[in-house]
Amino acid sequence: MSVAGEREPGERVAGGELFRLAAFTTTPDGGNPAGVWIGEALPDAATMLRIAGDVGFSETAFIAPVSGKNRTVRYYSPAAEVPFCGHATIAAGVLLGGRDGDGRYDLESAVGSIAVEVRDRGGMREAALTSVPPRQKPAGDTLLAPTLQCLGWDADDLDPQIPPVVAFAGSWHLVLAARFAARLDTLDYDFDTLRAIMLGDELTTIQLVWRENPTVFHSRNPFPVGGIVEDPATGAAAAALGGYLRDAGLIEPPVSILIRQGEAMGRPSRITVEIPATGGIVVRGSAIPTDHPSMLRTSPLLP
Repeated sequence: MSVAGEREPGERVAGGELFRLAAFTTTPDGGNPAGVWIGEALPDAATMLRIAGDVGFSETAFIAPVSGKNRTVRYYSPAAEVPFCGHATIAAGVLLGGRDGDGRYDLESAVGSIAVEVRDRGGMREAALTSVPPRQKPAGDTLLAPTLQCLGWDADDLDPQIPPVVAFAGSWHLVLAARFAARLDTLDYDFDTLRAIMLGDELTTIQLVWRENPTVFHSRNPFPVGGIVEDPATGAAAAALGGYLRDAGLIEPPVSILIRQGEAMGRPSRITVEIPATGGIVVRGSAIPTDHPSMLRTSPLLP
């Protein structure tokens, strides 16, 4: 059993330490797994891509240097570099808190500085990232029509109260809101076709959502550009959705919403999104090692 704050070593890889954590969950078999590599200097791009491929998770975060409150971060899927990844940032924040103490960490990413606050919450560490300022652009018919066709959706499946949009809070996501919950029950698409559509518009995921009530959303996120069919938790898309709801006047800030994702995959995730009146969107969640469940627990009394 680990004691609070113990620095357990990771796997030695490319001059740094590699850890595997699941974000947006309190159990190792839930949430979205992420790799987190920490070293004094970032490896070259080819090495980071190779490590991400070896890890095999949707993303791996690479952080340097080993210590300090201000560090650099880059994100890689097994297929390519990703400009920003929310769940890997949450995993990294919880890991940094366990190694170097709770508080604020500023991570300089390819899209700007990401503030990450880490704290003990009920015996588990929790991290909260603040995204770069969100923005949106129209989902034109040249994107929307082939995407709906590929997914097997039609216009009547869409919720008219939440129109389709391309939303950004570090990376771009096409947001499609379903009129009924049953529309999310089936996710069946041609992998190569959807990947080509998304690459043409520089999209990271397609965010499929259904609004259960004003503050609870269910989500599924196809991620073929990252080399996987579906992402069980997508913090970047959660931030983009929060920014869209605010900027379109579809929700009254300040407000907190819950996104439930990964349930259809058997990896339930809970993503808390805090939407202030202005500025970046706050995405909050826990993380736990996938292989050593005790490593980042802040209370030695937990089983």
